Amino acid sequence: MNTVDQAALDPGPLLRIVRRQEIAFAMVGMVNTGLGIALTVMWLAIFDGRVSAALAPAAAYSISIVIAFVLHRTLVFRVRGRVARDFFAFVAVNSGGLLMNMVLLQAAVSLLHLPSIPSAVVVMALVAVASFFGHRHISFRRKPAGTDLVGTAGQQRSA
Repeated sequence: MNTVDQAALDPGPLLRIVRRQEIAFAMVGMVNTGLGIALTVMWLAIFDGRVSAALAPAAAYSISIVIAFVLHRTLVFRVRGRVARDFFAFVAVNSGGLLMNMVLLQAAVSLLHLPSIPSAVVVMALVAVASFFGHRHISFRRKPAGTDLVGTAGQQRSA
C-alpha cells in the first residue's frame, strides 16, 4: 500500500485535524526545528565550553533526526514495515537537503550577490518543499496496492 493509500485508510490524529499531508509535514517540521534548537542550546549548556561548540548541533541532530523520523513516519506518511530502510532513506534525504541548502545559499550570495538572510529564508523554503517530495517518494515510498505479487508480464511471482 503506498503512503497516500495508507493515510486514506487511517489518517491518524494529525491528518484528521489538518487533512493535508503537506500541512502535517510542515507542522512536524516546525516542531522538530524547535526541538533541534532546544537540544542544541541544552548541549551547549552541558558541554559548557569543555568541547567544541560545533559538537552541540551534531549531538542535537543525532537525537532530533530519530524523533523527526518517528513523527513523520507515524503522523504524516503513515507507513508500516521496512523501518531500517526507511530510516536510512530518511537520513539520506535530510542530508541531501542540507547539501542543497548549502549549495543554493552559497550560489545566491556569492554568484547572484543577493542578501544572505532573505536568501537563506527562500532557500530553506525551497529545501522544505524538496524534502517533502523526497520523503514522500524516497523515504516512505511504498508500492501501489496489488503490485507486490504481479510480475512485469502480469504473471504471478512466488511470494
